[in-house]
Amino acid sequence: MNDAHLHDALPAHERIFTYAAHVSLDHIDVRDVCQLTYVAHVVEKGRAVMQQQRRTRAEMIEETRAKLVATARRAFATQGFAHTSMDDFTAAAGLTRGALYHHFGSKEGLLIAVIEQVEAEVGERLQAVSDAAPSPWEGFRRRCRTYLELALEPEIRRIILQDARAVFGDVPQAAQSVGIAALQASLDGLIAEAAVAPLHTGVTARMIYGAVTEASFWIAETDGDHEARLAQALEGLERLLGGLRIR
Repeated sequence: MNDAHLHDALPAHERIFTYAAHVSLDHIDVRDVCQLTYVAHVVEKGRAVMQQQRRTRAEMIEETRAKLVATARRAFATQGFAHTSMDDFTAAAGLTRGALYHHFGSKEGLLIAVIEQVEAEVGERLQAVSDAAPSPWEGFRRRCRTYLELALEPEIRRIILQDARAVFGDVPQAAQSVGIAALQASLDGLIAEAAVAPLHTGVTARMIYGAVTEASFWIAETDGDHEARLAQALEGLERLLGGLRIR
């Protein structure tokens, strides 16, 4: 590529300086400089408009997704996944069924997004309970107890403990991994301060997570006494956790 072609390949605003650097002041054509200045202005303005359009499009996509998730979450919590009409809740969101398929692929895909949102909030609540406890052991104990107690909350009971199991067979793997990792980190800390006897924290965290999760599913079953089952589950949990402590 020769110098002329290299010059033409430069952005318009850089060509002004290249032009001025290679032409003496006596031979500068003011009209050329004015033209290049104008071109540079137009190019920069166009670039700014395109960036704004990209930002606006990204914001619109995020807004649409958030609207669908929020509307579906309300519908699933009150009516249940199976009894929620896609046409009804997309209309309630001011959107179409096509928007749902475009952003989530299916009604099940939307349910996964709702579950992930609820599970993230549950994780934050459990961490807050743990952090507020007077000791690491008490934080661990309260975290497990709170997980069981959340089974009484209608939204969590319906979406996480009833619909998630009915549709997918279990809580999504990503949410399970987060919960297990939190329990394992707590156990590692408790062993380090000699509050819990040394053991394999990875497998123990999975066993405790499995126990409280299955107990929560049991508490949330539609044909049971939720309050009575919670009391029984909490009693069993205390005995289970008590075996971990160094006395």
